[in-house]
Amino acid sequence: MKHAEKNRPLNAVLLGLAILTGLAMLANGVVMLWEPRWWYATVPGVGRTGLFNQHFIRDIGILYVAIGLAFISGAQRENIRCGVWAAATLWLTAHAIFHFWEVAAGICAPIYLATDFPAVTMPALIGIGLTAWSWKNPAASPHLKEST
Repeated sequence: MKHAEKNRPLNAVLLGLAILTGLAMLANGVVMLWEPRWWYATVPGVGRTGLFNQHFIRDIGILYVAIGLAFISGAQRENIRCGVWAAATLWLTAHAIFHFWEVAAGICAPIYLATDFPAVTMPALIGIGLTAWSWKNPAASPHLKEST
């Protein structure tokens, strides 16, 4: 059994996870753009980070739309997968590290790491895992295709 065939179920699960992550990031970005005040009032923990700033929320919303599209398009196109996932993951990871820094610096209480986990740390970890998989999986990353 060939390597690619043996890993087909895992590949399908990981590509599905990438699409779900992309849809979540895309939806978050669209809400940030469309209803920034509702987003600010509704998302747990956002209000503790500072005053409502419609412009800033929409700026970040644009970024989340781009991140969502990166995960979705990477799931659909092998030739761009590793690069677009790595770029999206770079920001997600920097964002998560910043949240840890806020706790370490005493700006936020440690409980906020748990509150933020689903929307901040988990997407970064998923991105890291997906990017690593796309880099190591020859079928997912054209730059590493096995010679035949």
